[in-house]
Amino acid sequence: MSFIVAIDGPAGTGKGTITKLLAQKLNLVEIDTGAMYRCITLECIRNNISSENEERIKEILKNIKIELKHINGEQKVFLNGEDVSKKIRTPEVDDLVAVFAALKVVRDKVTPMQRKMGEKDDIIMEGRDIGTVVFPNADVKIFLDCSIEERARRRYKQNLEKDINESYEEVLASMKERHKLETEREIAPLVKADDAILVDSTNMTIDEVVEKIASIIIEKR
Repeated sequence: MSFIVAIDGPAGTGKGTITKLLAQKLNLVEIDTGAMYRCITLECIRNNISSENEERIKEILKNIKIELKHINGEQKVFLNGEDVSKKIRTPEVDDLVAVFAALKVVRDKVTPMQRKMGEKDDIIMEGRDIGTVVFPNADVKIFLDCSIEERARRRYKQNLEKDINESYEEVLASMKERHKLETEREIAPLVKADDAILVDSTNMTIDEVVEKIASIIIEKR
């Protein structure tokens, strides 16, 4: 049986960075589930398909191919053979991913894909519903949280580094809207699993968060 670490939490808490560092430190295979929903969102944007057009979304999902590859120690995301690692991180995708990820037809496609990824290797998987829906029996469950103001500050700083021109106020408003969508949706809402360990990173450095979660994983392993 593989060893599974589930890290859930809202956008902007640093889940991606923390997961990557933990995977390297503890020799776990890192899986960014959000990238999968972002690929579907990007494909729908490219084909001018709205979230209300379920039939056309089903058509897209029939043939979509999403691959997460580790190249030179870095996770790369491929959509139908194209490296979209950067293209799925734009504000346009940010604004719509929560809407598409809330659709039952989308989650019915992605959840089995995620479970299949956890069959062979010792993995660390991050997302919104990993510990509650995808792997409710995960060996370790972490709920990584952070104040929404701090999350918006971090995302704003990341955007500046990527030359994405969006004000802090715009980032904060977008994040609040996304948080509302993710926590209030009917299917697999963002909630802390009863047996998940809460880690609040608001006043912690990345290294401090990594050390804290690593000690929890090592103890369980």
